[in-house]
Amino acid sequence: MKTKYLTLIAAVTLSAMSFAPLVTHAQDGQIQFYRPNNKSGINVFETSKKDTVKFTGLKVKIGGGFTLAYQTLKASNTATPVIKTVGTSTGDVNSITPLYNGFNLPMANLIFDVQLADGVRLNLTSYLSARHHEDTWVKGGYLQIDKMPFLHSPLIDDIMKSVTIVVGQSDVDYGDQHFRRSDGGNTIYNPFIENYVMDEFATEIGMHVYYKCQKTGLFAMGGITDGELNAVTIAPTKVDAATGQVNKFPPAFLGKLGYDKQLTTDFRLRISGSFYTVSSANSNTLFGGDRSGSNYFNVMSNPITAAGTTLTQAVDYNAFSGRFNPGFSEENHSFMGNLFLKYKGLEFFGTIENAKGRAITETTNRSAKQYAGDLVYRFPAETENFWIGYRYDTVNATITGNSTDVTVNRSAASAGWFLTRNIMMKGEYVSQQYKGYDATNLFNGGKFSGLVIQAAISF
Repeated sequence: MKTKYLTLIAAVTLSAMSFAPLVTHAQDGQIQFYRPNNKSGINVFETSKKDTVKFTGLKVKIGGGFTLAYQTLKASNTATPVIKTVGTSTGDVNSITPLYNGFNLPMANLIFDVQLADGVRLNLTSYLSARHHEDTWVKGGYLQIDKMPFLHSPLIDDIMKSVTIVVGQSDVDYGDQHFRRSDGGNTIYNPFIENYVMDEFATEIGMHVYYKCQKTGLFAMGGITDGELNAVTIAPTKVDAATGQVNKFPPAFLGKLGYDKQLTTDFRLRISGSFYTVSSANSNTLFGGDRSGSNYFNVMSNPITAAGTTLTQAVDYNAFSGRFNPGFSEENHSFMGNLFLKYKGLEFFGTIENAKGRAITETTNRSAKQYAGDLVYRFPAETENFWIGYRYDTVNATITGNSTDVTVNRSAASAGWFLTRNIMMKGEYVSQQYKGYDATNLFNGGKFSGLVIQAAISF
């Protein structure tokens, strides 16, 4: 067995190294107020207000991310068999799809960063290949403004030394975890294979305004979005079960307060609290807005349901396998606290989350709580090119149609290696359990475990 795994690691490593000639520095030093798409972008949250790049004219940086993975996951459950017809297929909708050790669909992102003016840049990101959307899809595009020289106002220039404005279709800046997650082919920021069990990620049209005090480390953000992944221009017709009125689409509001400071040469402290709230939506996707899909392929899936859909069983069906979505598509009020500590090579990232919401057919809000902690050690001190890590993540929630609250627990141990700042190898052993699900639910007594190896290139 050890020989088999070593052979797999060698194969994935060679696959990653075969792309090395394609990796270049790609004008990293010519884009202002920018998070690098490589190792240098690790533990970067909001982009810095340090003005370290001189503007010399229009600059275009073409970047990307590519991820290739091999998994050995196995899943099982204890659910009572339920025979149903789904489409043209009839069978037990509570049976688990048998899994086979093999490579997952490679995922890739294409990223354009354009320096349009002094302190003004554009970001446009597309998913070239992803589990949930195999074809090319535009993830989003936004304008980031850190200076306003075109206004020719000394007062505005002084204000913008501490203010950043982001406008367009961008990541919803709720919590700090989304800065550390895997995003399609861009997996280089994440020391683990997958994201949280309850994955807080969506892109929405709107504006984020940041205030950052470099001297004290204090920062704040206020934002407003349309509350939708897909913008809506058609008048609503559905009736909200809670109000008895035709549904409305008011904006969503979000905010964040925090402190981030390198207190000594060896010690960094960051603490933040954030919220996201929308009272009514066409289809809010804060916990299901990832258009790339999970990095655990096909776990806890059912072959009858898959065969009865028009989607490809191997790719699109159950694209978020291993994750938990509370289903707050109509109303969503979520709060998160994050703590990040880094002492030399030792890092801790913790999350406390409390979310409440409902679907349009529900009359009262349900709740979902998540607690997670990452412990990562990077070494050697001079380069931190290697790491080992452990994550524990637990979600407890009330779901519709189940007699009790449910719990999903995940443990993951990882190890990784940066061959260069653009090429990374990582492996993870994961174990996940589902508790509290009724006997007639697919997830009753559910569990999966196994090893996943990933090779990633980002530039």
